[in-house]
Amino acid sequence: MRRAAVLVTALAALAPACTLAEQADKPEKPEKEAVRQGPPGKPADGRVLAVKIDNVQPARPGTGLEAADVVYVEQVESGLSRLMAVYARKLPPVVGPVRSARETDLELLRQFDGPALAFSGAQSKLLPLIDAAPLRALPPEDSTEKAYHRDESRPSPHNLYVRPKALGARVDEAGLKSTGFRFGAAPAGGTPATRHTVDFPSANFAFTWVEYEGRWHIAMDGTPARTPSGKALSAATVVEQRVDIRDSRFRDGWGNSSPFSRTVGSGTARVLRDGRAYEARWRRASPQDGTEFTTADGRPLAFAPGPVWVVFTKA
Repeated sequence: MRRAAVLVTALAALAPACTLAEQADKPEKPEKEAVRQGPPGKPADGRVLAVKIDNVQPARPGTGLEAADVVYVEQVESGLSRLMAVYARKLPPVVGPVRSARETDLELLRQFDGPALAFSGAQSKLLPLIDAAPLRALPPEDSTEKAYHRDESRPSPHNLYVRPKALGARVDEAGLKSTGFRFGAAPAGGTPATRHTVDFPSANFAFTWVEYEGRWHIAMDGTPARTPSGKALSAATVVEQRVDIRDSRFRDGWGNSSPFSRTVGSGTARVLRDGRAYEARWRRASPQDGTEFTTADGRPLAFAPGPVWVVFTKA
């Protein structure tokens, strides 16, 4: 029997005319109460846990990002960014700050085998789609009291954190196989690269190759990204995936349209690994399929073993 749960959603709704700093500090406009009509937290035998993570200045540094196997960077309202960290090999003790889900997440996660998704809430009209999606939804109201907590030393709403193990989530390295990603030796070709930048309307990312670590160090909005302990945040492979980004039918509390990044189809990409850049193509035939990356001449393009950051930019 279906049960109704009252979900109060506070989305980061920011006016486009504001500066990035003004947007990050502007109070959120709360949504009206939304009642979930579908079954809360459908069971799934998934092998990965995805967590939506805040990425405006007051939310940094993010916790648990260094343990993620894949981090997706999505464009949200007012040209800002939000992250979705995917865990398949191990679960960190704490992840956050946790924020709300978007339509982009639902299509993107279908390439995983029954994933679980931890998120703070969602726009009321999006809730039925989340309930219908082939994933295990794990918002705070459907989780144990020990799973989510607020860090009172940080400003709200950028202070909600989750303890993955308390969610009852399971992870398995095999959960990455359905993505279509290949890991292995670098392909021939490519061009030497030591730095690459990606710009959103109100956010910026820079990736700098550090030879002695064999990793790309990450900077956000001109500031090096670090873990709470001060360690540099890095990736073994960085993918700038060019996709169709358009306004969705969903809006935030201020009336801003929520962007939808279309990850099914085909297009071009730039893949960074081992201090080289490769112009590539990507293809994902259907939501159930993984995303295949090939070199310009059609050969499979393997990623370097280690964390992968995928940044969705407008084609």
